[in-house]
Amino acid sequence: MSIRFLPFLLFFTFALSSCDVDQTQEGELPEVDVDVDTEPGQAPAYDVDWVDVEVNTTTRMVEVPNVTVEMVEEPVEVPVLDVEWPDEYGDAEETTFMVEADVDQEASLEIEEIYTTGNRMIVLARLDKDGQKLNDGQMMRVSDQVVVNAPDMDVRYYIVGDRPAGITNSRYRYISDRSEIADMMANGQSIYSRD
Repeated sequence: MSIRFLPFLLFFTFALSSCDVDQTQEGELPEVDVDVDTEPGQAPAYDVDWVDVEVNTTTRMVEVPNVTVEMVEEPVEVPVLDVEWPDEYGDAEETTFMVEADVDQEASLEIEEIYTTGNRMIVLARLDKDGQKLNDGQMMRVSDQVVVNAPDMDVRYYIVGDRPAGITNSRYRYISDRSEIADMMANGQSIYSRD
């Protein structure tokens, strides 16, 4: 480069660096009209490995009661009540009220009282387990029943005593003493008492 252009280049550099630039108009991109054929897109698919659950069986040693119930027919004195019901209760028919329990010792189960509250029958029994223990795994069934000519109504069974273990003993409600249901029986009338 020659030395003669040097003063010119210095002047041009000084002129550009000392200028003040102000924008006087906004810029904008040109509008473009594009006609494009497209195919619908597709979201990505993922293969997620989650918990696999398999159900199998295995054999384990578990203690279960070995219940041996031998049913034999024997003549038994069963109380039969012939109750005169008011007409509004409808027709009465012979109904057997029965309680039973499977126990692992000698025991007795007796229906002590039957009450009616007008729309419900309450059967109150007592389970006394004070006998000799049976051999391991053995159970015996004790029961009692009373036959009543009764109209169709709700029947509740209560047994005073400790509930013996076992699924068959879940049909009745076990209570510690009769005071637990005293309110329910207060407005009732006794139609049977063992005394």
